Amino acid sequence: MELVAFLGNDKESWGQISALIKRAKWDKILIVKNKEADDFPIENSETIKINTNQPIALLKNEMVEKLREKLSGEFEIALSIASGNGKEHMAIISALLCIPVGIKLVAYTKDGVEFIN
Repeated sequence: MELVAFLGNDKESWGQISALIKRAKWDKILIVKNKEADDFPIENSETIKINTNQPIALLKNEMVEKLREKLSGEFEIALSIASGNGKEHMAIISALLCIPVGIKLVAYTKDGVEFIN
């Protein structure tokens, strides 16, 4: 399964995404991040930089365009929205549904990697 994770400017949540990357086997890892979130140590993943300062509809369209070319065509992906804000979360969920792919929300908990839907 492919992992798509949104990485916002809220550095306190970056450990959640790092744990998901390191503690599970993913076919592909795509990190969608704000252009300003440059300090995140990314291993074994592809980065998609976006401009989160634009209106939500334009943000969603940019995500659709950039994610569509990177996803391998699977019917379902794992999605982490542990980082970021509501506008960014709505845009990435809407973009993935427009591609279209199914979404399984994933989080790293005290019990390990868990799908929460």
